[in-house]
Amino acid sequence: MSPERLDLRADARASMPDLGTVPESLQGACIATWRARMVNEYSSATVFEALGAQLGATFGAELAGECRGFAAEERRHGVLCGAVVEAAGGAATAAPLAQPPFPAHEDAPPRAAALRNAIHVCCMSETVAVALIGAERLEMPEGPLRRLLTRIWADEVGHARFGWRLLEQAASTLTPAEQSAVERYLPTAFAHLEAHELSHLPERAAPEGGVVYGLCSGEDGRALFYDTLDRIIRPGLRRWFRC
Repeated sequence: MSPERLDLRADARASMPDLGTVPESLQGACIATWRARMVNEYSSATVFEALGAQLGATFGAELAGECRGFAAEERRHGVLCGAVVEAAGGAATAAPLAQPPFPAHEDAPPRAAALRNAIHVCCMSETVAVALIGAERLEMPEGPLRRLLTRIWADEVGHARFGWRLLEQAASTLTPAEQSAVERYLPTAFAHLEAHELSHLPERAAPEGGVVYGLCSGEDGRALFYDTLDRIIRPGLRRWFRC
């Protein structure tokens, strides 16, 4: 197997939830859905490592350490999602996610550049993840898969809270130039967030019986995304920035 290929089979097989027999009509969708999640979750580790290095250089080593912990959690999430793939009859292998370089934001002062990324990663993306995963686990019946998803959800809550807490502490200390630099970026961040989320939330209903395996309605997911954007993220950011 190519060294560039993601292979989580060994660790995933040690964590497989008992799914019983997945119906043939749902097996392909279940494997594809959880494999995509496996790749996305595992790949998020490098984002948190880069964010930690940037925050460590601008706001202190303690924040860098927290982000390294988040990176380890994201890799564990990848393994857990791979465990579902294996339990459903698939293989926890995939091509790694092609990621653009971590944004340096050279047009902004260093602290503003770091806050731009913290807002995008934690206050936006992770807050959306909390909402979507939280809704999914509430629809899922009690059992091993819901417990697995709850572990992932609890970590995502911590990632989102980290960003909002950082913003609470840092926003009041920004210079006018730093404030302006963050505000200039927010329309771009919102546009990127929307494009990313909609690309992963197709406009289709959940297949019959699919919620048992985490196959939820893309239509409902899109509605929840916009609710989260309008009721949580925008109002939260408006405490400190014009957006």
